[in-house]
Amino acid sequence: MVPTIQIESKLIPKNIFSIRVVQGILDLLMLSGAFVLAFLLRFDFSPPPEQTQTALWQMLAVVPFQFLVLRLCRVHKFIWRYVGVLETNRILRALGLATLPLLFVRFALAGSGAFAVVPLSIIILDFFLAAGGVLGIRFLRREIHENMRFARKSATAAENEPKAVLLIGAGRSGVKTLAELKTGCSLNYEVKGFIDDDPLRQGLLISGVKVVGKTQDIPRLAHEFGIDHVIITTDRLSRADMHRIVNICKTVSVKVKTIPALSDLLDEKVIVSRIRDVEVEDLLGRSPVELDRHSIEKFLTGKTVLITGAGGSIGSELVRQLLHCRTGKLVLVERSEFALFNIEREIRLHAPECEIAPVIGDVCDANRMRHVFRTYRPQVVFHAAAHKHVPMMEENAAEALKNNVLGTNLVGRLAGQNSAEAFVLISTDKAVNPTSVMGASKRVAELVIQDLNSRFETRFLAVRFGNVMGSTGSVIPIFREQIKAGGPVTVTHPEMQRFFMTIPEASQLVLQAGAIGAGGEIFILDMGEPVRILDLARDMIRLSGLKLGEDIQIVYTGVRPGEKLFEEIETDKERLTRTFHSKIFIGQIAPYPAQKVKRALEEIEKLCASECDELIRPFLAELLPEAHLTPHRDREMTETDPNGKRLYNLKAAAAL
Repeated sequence: MVPTIQIESKLIPKNIFSIRVVQGILDLLMLSGAFVLAFLLRFDFSPPPEQTQTALWQMLAVVPFQFLVLRLCRVHKFIWRYVGVLETNRILRALGLATLPLLFVRFALAGSGAFAVVPLSIIILDFFLAAGGVLGIRFLRREIHENMRFARKSATAAENEPKAVLLIGAGRSGVKTLAELKTGCSLNYEVKGFIDDDPLRQGLLISGVKVVGKTQDIPRLAHEFGIDHVIITTDRLSRADMHRIVNICKTVSVKVKTIPALSDLLDEKVIVSRIRDVEVEDLLGRSPVELDRHSIEKFLTGKTVLITGAGGSIGSELVRQLLHCRTGKLVLVERSEFALFNIEREIRLHAPECEIAPVIGDVCDANRMRHVFRTYRPQVVFHAAAHKHVPMMEENAAEALKNNVLGTNLVGRLAGQNSAEAFVLISTDKAVNPTSVMGASKRVAELVIQDLNSRFETRFLAVRFGNVMGSTGSVIPIFREQIKAGGPVTVTHPEMQRFFMTIPEASQLVLQAGAIGAGGEIFILDMGEPVRILDLARDMIRLSGLKLGEDIQIVYTGVRPGEKLFEEIETDKERLTRTFHSKIFIGQIAPYPAQKVKRALEEIEKLCASECDELIRPFLAELLPEAHLTPHRDREMTETDPNGKRLYNLKAAAAL
């Protein structure tokens, strides 16, 4: 017995086919009515009897042909209640295409008296009347649908007082947001006006809503219209402008919300349910990255790409970005089973057509890595696997060197031996004048990459950047947890500063650097201006709706072992070379002699094998003259406040 396949009724409604039949009948009626009306207009509603019979036969040929062309142009697939400019253009083109044969016959057989010759005036009138009828019934359906949604929203508003809002940004995103807020019933907002700093837009009406002022006018407008919220509808605000708007709204107790970037939304539709509160990432936000897509696609299209640390913050985002680069196969190397499971599931869910190979493996396991390279023969390698937490690596120095240096050397050597085209190391700003074992280990990894570049045909390069927002163990998720728990929020030092960039931005720039690198370079990403961690904590507390000092406290815990107050990317501007990309520089950092790198690797292997953590700092200090590694005891902080909480020792700060 052949099994029957049952289709879930929620996916295909039972009456969908009857709806399509009714819509088809309505289209036929509109086309027929348009032809009849055009014929009557042609003869001033008094057609000769002999012309009437001819017109009937012509209609029986013209109307089915027009209907067939509409079907071939897939006009019947449109959802009537969402018809807009795109659908209108498609219908007009379809009817225009159906009119061309009629015009050809009209001029080719002119004067022949053939019944197929439709008068030119009827052809032209029929086009406009048919377009008006076919579009008219669709816009009528849309109007009915929107009136029903508005009625439901009005019923909701009758029960709950609507929130008066202003939309910041009278551009494309603002118009789409307004359209959704007018008809959407999930949020009870009443738009009082647009805010826009463009002088040319002041006083204009957009879909019936006026541009009532600039951002500096928000306090006055909030009082005048009784504003509860402002919604930022543009994703191109600078960090300074976002801060300015949030601070202005804070003075009049107006809540600030924002929408996702249009590029993140399907079909460029602003969904009102995704309007959200402004978060600290918005305040730290940077202008969107402009990439040379052509060079990246040339670099990656059709290639087998291996990503180590594929389940981590940077590694997993690299995988997501690579999904858009038409790669041949993605080999995901990760030693955490759970992290690998998560990124594999995500890819198979959102990009099932992508060919992937999930590999459990440790980059320090020589046998496993040799097998991986022999099996998959990757052409491009992104090496994101690393130990990155500074204080933890101070307590596990041998493991930091083993993973960050020996693991890099092993994977890099295998890439060269297997003729990979490119190897990209993910490095860090902590490798500049390192004060921690983690930073020093990444600096040595950079030296290893430069050495490998001189020994193999493979292009070896490193990309150095600072903190990424939201990465595992970073300060923003930690602050969120502390605020959620009611505090206190712990800040190591009031002057602690860090560079920040988003995970997607960092990953995109890594791909760009890999595409333009010739080999041997250490690329340095433009991180913008550093952010004071204390200001970050204050912003997050304020955006959570809490008051610092009343609802939640900030406690200083002291600089942890290996940390700097100020991170550096490269302070000497004369040692930076610009690339064609405004956010990517090349650090003019000379490689070490090959013999020195070889001896250093041999010594590191001995230190790691013997677990001699106490000998690692002196060794790194000798190998890296720019390093400032001090013993733990010089960093200990013993001062306490009257409540017994440990405070930072300012004398130790001076030493840093």
